Amino acid sequence: MPAAAPRRIRVWDLPTRLFHWTLAALVVASFATVKTGAMLWHERLGYAALALVLFRVVWGFAGGRYARFASFVRGPGTVLGYLRAAAPPSPGHNPLGALSVLGLLAVVGFQAGSGLFTNDDIAFEGPLAKHVSGATSSLLTTLHRLNEKVIIALVALHLAAILYYRFGKKKDLVGPMLGGDAAFDAPFPPSRDDAALRLRALVVAAACAAAVAWLVR
Repeated sequence: MPAAAPRRIRVWDLPTRLFHWTLAALVVASFATVKTGAMLWHERLGYAALALVLFRVVWGFAGGRYARFASFVRGPGTVLGYLRAAAPPSPGHNPLGALSVLGLLAVVGFQAGSGLFTNDDIAFEGPLAKHVSGATSSLLTTLHRLNEKVIIALVALHLAAILYYRFGKKKDLVGPMLGGDAAFDAPFPPSRDDAALRLRALVVAAACAAAVAWLVR
């Protein structure tokens, strides 16, 4: 009896996909603006990145099935077990990929948050720098610059993992993050991605943007 054809299901809801590609664009644009001295735009991009990270944290509890932290964040034992033996394909992030997601959220969130307190002692000062001491602002400025290298390293590792899965394991990770769907032999349940979920995402995104706007003003 021939094997059943793989079944395509929705893995990534539209808000999660938009978050992913928008944050990637913001990280690239932030590096470009800081290297070219376009600090006004660098500041604005930082606000947008902070709002996006806040959105993803909330979406980790309110999003589609495979966007929720409960679906992919696992303990150290599960991660080690995944490294020791190949696990069968499943929707969403694997235990190792979950560490990448959490790591990128942490470092980008820290970069955007610390930027609010930075100053260059010449022409630029973050909107919250005046609320902390000069020593604290200088420390956060130093950490902000050092964290830039951490972001570069994690992004490089992320891209290397994508290439490894594509050419080493013959698994496409980019396609599902573009179109939302992936094929599986096992009958996994699809993620919800209807108009109501997208409206919820719009409300969450607006609330996060409003929170950042209130914070910096």
